[in-house]
Amino acid sequence: MAMPAFGVRLQHSGAMGLTMFAAFSGIGLFLAIIFLVLALKSFGINQEYQRGVLFRLGRIKITKGPGLYWLVPLIERVIKVDLRTITSALDTQETVTRDGVAVRVNAVLWFRAVDPVKVITSVVNWQGAVVQAAETGLRDAIGQSDLDQILKDRTTINARLLELLGQTCEQWGVTVDAVEIKDLDIPEQMQRAIAREAEAIREKRARIIKAEGEKEASQTLADAAKIIAEVPGALELRRLQTLSEIGVEHNSTIIAMFPTEILEAARRIGTTA
Repeated sequence: MAMPAFGVRLQHSGAMGLTMFAAFSGIGLFLAIIFLVLALKSFGINQEYQRGVLFRLGRIKITKGPGLYWLVPLIERVIKVDLRTITSALDTQETVTRDGVAVRVNAVLWFRAVDPVKVITSVVNWQGAVVQAAETGLRDAIGQSDLDQILKDRTTINARLLELLGQTCEQWGVTVDAVEIKDLDIPEQMQRAIAREAEAIREKRARIIKAEGEKEASQTLADAAKIIAEVPGALELRRLQTLSEIGVEHNSTIIAMFPTEILEAARRIGTTA
C-alpha cells in the first residue's frame, strides 16, 4: 500500500523541478536580453563634425572624437556637441542712437563651438546664450554710435560688436566668426531730413564745380587776351577764323568789317588823349 504514495511524491518532485527550471530559464533569458540591450546602447558613433564629452559617475573624463566609441553601461554617458558653424538671424531690436534717433535694426550672426567641455559645463543652452548676448551687444553698439556713423560706416560697428561678443563668448568655449548688421529702419521724418541734406550737399557741389569752371575759363581768356595783345597779327587771324565759322552755318547774318588799321588808329588816338 506504500508504493503508490512514493510514486506520487516522485511525480510531485519532478513537476516542481521542471517549474523551477522554467522559472530560472525565463529569468536568465530576461537578464540576457537586458545585458544585450545595455551592450548595444554602450556603443555610439560620432560624426566628423561632432565631439562627445564623456562623464563617468558625474565627472568629466575625456572627449570622444569622431568614429566609434564604447561606454561602461550605467556608469558612463556622453553628451554630443556639434562643431559646425551656426547661422542665426537676430530679432529686430528697437533702440536709440547716441544722438537720440530711434532706429530698428537687425543682424546676422555666425558662431561655432571650439571647446566642447566648456560648452557643456559652463552654460545651459549655449546656442540660446550666444544669441541673447548678440542681441544685447547689438543694442549697446548702436547706442554708442551716431546715426551718420551707422549709415556710412557699418564696418566699424560690426567690428565693435564682434569684439564685444568675442569677450563674452570666449568663456563659454564659443567663437564668433562674424556678425553683420542687415537692415536699418529709421523714422520717415528722419528719412526726409536726410534726403534734404543730401540734396543740399549735391547742389553745393554743383555750384562749386560751376564756379571753378568759370574761374578756369576766365583765366584762360585772360591768357588768350595777353597773347593776342603781344602778337599784332593774332587778332586779325582770330577775326578771319570767326568769319569762316559764321560762313559755314549758311545763315543770313550781315557782318560789317572794319580794317585793323582803323582799330589801331583809334587805339592810338585814345592813348594820346
